[in-house]
Amino acid sequence: MATPPLSITGLGALSALGVGIDSQYDAIQAGVLPFQSLGKLLGDDSPHARSPGAWIADRSLLIHRKWSPATMAALHVAREAISAAGWNSHELREAALVVGTSRGNAAGWLGPWPGRRPFKLMAASNTIHSEPASAITIEFGITGPNHVLASGCAAGLDAAGIAMMLVQTGLAPRALAVAVDLPLVPMLLDNYAASGLLAAGMDLNPYHPQTSGFIPAEGAAAMAIEYREGDFPRLLHYGCNADACDPVGIPADGGRTFELLEKAILVHGQPAAICPHATGTAVQGLADPATLLRVFPGQKPTVHLLKPFIGHTIGASGLLESVILARFLHTGKLPPNLPGRSEPPGMTLPSQALETNGPVYKLSHGMGGHNALLVLTTP
Repeated sequence: MATPPLSITGLGALSALGVGIDSQYDAIQAGVLPFQSLGKLLGDDSPHARSPGAWIADRSLLIHRKWSPATMAALHVAREAISAAGWNSHELREAALVVGTSRGNAAGWLGPWPGRRPFKLMAASNTIHSEPASAITIEFGITGPNHVLASGCAAGLDAAGIAMMLVQTGLAPRALAVAVDLPLVPMLLDNYAASGLLAAGMDLNPYHPQTSGFIPAEGAAAMAIEYREGDFPRLLHYGCNADACDPVGIPADGGRTFELLEKAILVHGQPAAICPHATGTAVQGLADPATLLRVFPGQKPTVHLLKPFIGHTIGASGLLESVILARFLHTGKLPPNLPGRSEPPGMTLPSQALETNGPVYKLSHGMGGHNALLVLTTP
C-alpha cells in the first residue's frame, strides 16, 4: 500500500493583515497594506514614531495573566491549525511540536506590556524562548518530541523543516510547527535602527536600487503536518546550510543558497515559482537576484514577494509566508505581487494571482549566513 503524501492539513495565521489564514489570503488578493507610523502604537514621543511598522490590531489577543504576549499569539495560531486538522486529544498527545522564534519573549519582558501584570525580570518562564512551546504542550496536551529553534529570521521555516523530518523519520505520526515574533519593542527597535536596518518609508520595494531597510511587523503562524490523503497542499523538501563567512553578515552574492536550490531541483525539478526572503535591506536586495541568476541562467521561475504585504515578522516570517503560500496553493494559485515592485534583470514579479500546478520554493535566511529552503506544492 502506497504511503500517503506528506500533507499540510491545518494552517493558522495572525498578523497585521488580520486574524486567521483566510484574512491573510483575502487581504493579499485585495492589495490591503497594514503599515502605519509606529507613533500610533508606541506614542508620538517614541524615537521611532515616524518609522513604519505593522502590528496585530486586536491587542486583547496578546494579553494573559500568566503567558507572555508572544505565547498568546503562538497559542492562537496553534489552536487554528489544530482545529483545521481535526486532531483529537489522542492524536495531539502523540504529536511533535517545533516552535521557531528569533526574539522569544522580548515583548512583555524587556519592556512593560500594556494591560498585563508585571513580572520579575528573571521570572521563568516568561524570560525564556521555550515558554511558547511549553504553553502549547500544556494547553493542548502534546507530549511528543518538543523543540525550540532560534535561528534568526529563518527560525519559522526551520520549524516547518524539522517538523517534517520528525514525521518522515517516524519519531512522531504528526507534527505541529509554530513560529512567532513580536519585534515592536523599543529596545529591539533601537538596535535595529542603530544598525541601519529599518525602512524609512511605507512602500516596501525590496529590489529597488535604493532599498535600505525592512518594515518590522508582528506575526505568528502554525502548520499541521502529517501523512494524509486528501485535498491538501503538500510538503516535498526541506534543506538548510551555512555560508561559514561572517558572524552577522549575508554575502552579497547569495553565499551557498544556490546549493540548496540546485539540490532540490535535482530531486523535485524546476520550480514553478520562488518566494525569496526579500526583506528590503540593501544586502538582501543584491543577494537574492545574484542567487537566482546563478541557478537559473535561462528561463527563470516567477518571483512572489510577501513582505511588501505583511512586513518582516523576523523569526516568524518563514513560516508565516509558507502558510500564506500553502493557502494560495490549496486553490491552485500563486500570490500576486504588489504592483510597482522593481524587477531585477531576468526576474518577473507578476501582479496577478497566477494559477500553478508545480513546486514552489520558499527561501529564508538568518543573519550570520544561515540559509533554509522549503518546497511546497498544490494538492
